Amino acid sequence: MSDRSRQILVAAALLIGPDGRALLVRKRGTTVFMQPGGKIDAGETPPAALRRELREELALEIDEADALHMGRFTAPAAHETDATVVAEVYLLRLSAPVTPQAEIEEARWVDPADPGPVELAPLTGELIFPAWRLMQP
Repeated sequence: MSDRSRQILVAAALLIGPDGRALLVRKRGTTVFMQPGGKIDAGETPPAALRRELREELALEIDEADALHMGRFTAPAAHETDATVVAEVYLLRLSAPVTPQAEIEEARWVDPADPGPVELAPLTGELIFPAWRLMQP
């Protein structure tokens, strides 16, 4: 078996604000920033999981119909050395305020084209941000 033998299925959001910056979150006790979202429960659809996770993590209510599916992305898990994260990623334009809660210690807005000196999860830095840049005119 490989070092990344376990798969974690998640729903994640690329939240883009009116100024084009993306909202990233950092969980308590970690240093890595990533998309908000989380594990998909048994019997739950990815959009339903995303809705639940955004409510739990950021006190954000979304309409699942507003979430544009960007695709399925696979990368090494940021916080578990024995796992690969398989993420159903959705793009959402955000104008509502967010309130970090639950396990979220910090939320930060960054430019997806140049996030600056912030430690990014592999999924974010190597896949989601590049995919977003390719979508831009």
